[in-house]
Amino acid sequence: MPLRIDTFRNDIGGSSIYKAISHPLAAEPARALLAKLSANGGTAIYDPDGIIEAFETFYPLTGIELAGYFVQNIEHLNRRFRNLSARAVTDLANTQCGTVLIASFDDKKPLAQIRHLLPKNAQTISFAHLKTPAELQTVPDRYLSTLNFATNHVFFRDEGGHHTRLVTANYWTRYGAKAVSLWCRLFAADGSVLATWTESCGAPESSVVIDSREIRARFELPAFTGQLFVHAVGVAGHDIVKYALDTYGDEPNVLSATHDANSWPADLYAGLPAPADGEDVILWVQNSHPISIPAGDIGMGATGREGVTRLQEEISPFATRRLSVSELLPDLRWPDQIEIHAGKHLVRPRYEIVGKNGRSRVAHPNVERVDLKNDPALAGLRALLGKVHLLPAAILPTASFTTTVLPTPMSTAQTHLPVKALVYTADGQLVAEHKFGNLRRNQSVALDVTELAAGKLPGGYGHVELVYDFDAGEEADGWLHALFRYGDRASGHHAETSFGSHVFNTALTYRGEPQSYAGPPPGLSTRLFLRVAPRPAETICHLIYPVSEKWLPKSTTTLTLRSESGAELARKDIAIPASGSLHWRVGEMFDADLLREAGQHPYVIIRDETCRLFGYHGVLGSGGSFSLDHMFGF
Repeated sequence: MPLRIDTFRNDIGGSSIYKAISHPLAAEPARALLAKLSANGGTAIYDPDGIIEAFETFYPLTGIELAGYFVQNIEHLNRRFRNLSARAVTDLANTQCGTVLIASFDDKKPLAQIRHLLPKNAQTISFAHLKTPAELQTVPDRYLSTLNFATNHVFFRDEGGHHTRLVTANYWTRYGAKAVSLWCRLFAADGSVLATWTESCGAPESSVVIDSREIRARFELPAFTGQLFVHAVGVAGHDIVKYALDTYGDEPNVLSATHDANSWPADLYAGLPAPADGEDVILWVQNSHPISIPAGDIGMGATGREGVTRLQEEISPFATRRLSVSELLPDLRWPDQIEIHAGKHLVRPRYEIVGKNGRSRVAHPNVERVDLKNDPALAGLRALLGKVHLLPAAILPTASFTTTVLPTPMSTAQTHLPVKALVYTADGQLVAEHKFGNLRRNQSVALDVTELAAGKLPGGYGHVELVYDFDAGEEADGWLHALFRYGDRASGHHAETSFGSHVFNTALTYRGEPQSYAGPPPGLSTRLFLRVAPRPAETICHLIYPVSEKWLPKSTTTLTLRSESGAELARKDIAIPASGSLHWRVGEMFDADLLREAGQHPYVIIRDETCRLFGYHGVLGSGGSFSLDHMFGF
């Protein structure tokens, strides 16, 4: 059964209650609280904030004698907790109990309101003891502020010639933050704590880099594959820790890029690819919580088919388990797709594909929505919104790379997917189209975009857009997703990334689209983060100007190079045609002397106040290795 927790809703955002209770530092005081309740006789629960169920999910009150369940809000009198019906808190005075548990992180105000109602000689205890230390609280007078829980999880490894590097910037200072730091805790594969430290985010706009090799050396750690928990303190504007994650190796056969983990656990994840011949797909199951995952709670099954194969072993708190798809589901082959039944135990897991040539890459599946319904209005919006939702992806230079697209069902409401692919040149001309038809949920059809675009891209590159094909069917939920796989023709190295669709670049709005990350829709501007990899690797970027209907004929885009200390060093203006793209290397935009001056970890901000761009970033390494992933902004 999935954990009974509220984590994230698209209309209100994330739940700080969930994050407060599941925080690694809450585990020890929570267990101490349970021990105290067990020793103090009967316990009456006063639940003014409605959060006792969330606490119970992580710390069951098993074996504790309950004397009653009390609420403040009359509308909550229909609630139940365990085998108790809710009662009005005004009845508390007539209850026989040794302890009153105030299920609130604010123990002063709720206690002051009911002090005269406390049973004689009863002690009181609250969740105040579960709070993180004062130095980790950004808003100390409002503990459940989302800014107090700017946290995220990171797949982190330094083992067997594999390394990881988290890269971001101190972007909170642009929203008024002063001193920002990252409280970090590194967990080993068995869930034990390897190291805990605080990382300064430095001057405004400066680079923030956490490299597994440096951490391993600093704390004299053994080899590890585990997870890093990051808690940002002193933040403003954003309660999300965004980052790029490079996975690199001692040899060229290890290189890939992924990004922040979308820090809310989900019931289901989808878009996990089955292995091609000679490959192994490894799902890294990382328990994101301070309680064990029971045997059988994690499972996988082929998308659109019946049957789920369950992992019949317990996974310890914060532990990491390597799970081979080939061993668990031996009959599935690319382009088959897999659903992960995660039970809200995992914050978006990572998978790793190891090819028969020994090369590996790391990527992530996506949250499969369980709250969506198909929207019959979408098909009728074409006159106003043109292509409506579209999903853009790079077509890398075809002389060197192949591009493959695989549409991926990403909501439980979706039984069919009417979809087509549109190929555009770099200057925005539509030159090819492929109709997939009205795909059934159990159909996995991969398209070789390189072959579709052969001889049709004058500049050698362009982009592809997936859109709903309403001529094939009208079932659409606005959550169109796909996996994009890229291959180096010479070396056989691969990279892959997956993402979802949006409405792009129109003044009209519909159900939160075109999406805006700052303020209400429409989102008609761009601020993307491009980390620049340490030399001698070359950093590449593929910018796309996608348009759902009609917008400005060209973008007005500025590339700003910032040093690792946050100083602005140079600007470069570029213009991308509507429905066009631009593929470039950092060294083509900024000369070698500037890049040397910028230090080992500079970055580029891609800014446009006239339109919303979509971008992909990557690294060209040695021996034909490369990485590619979609970009994030702030």
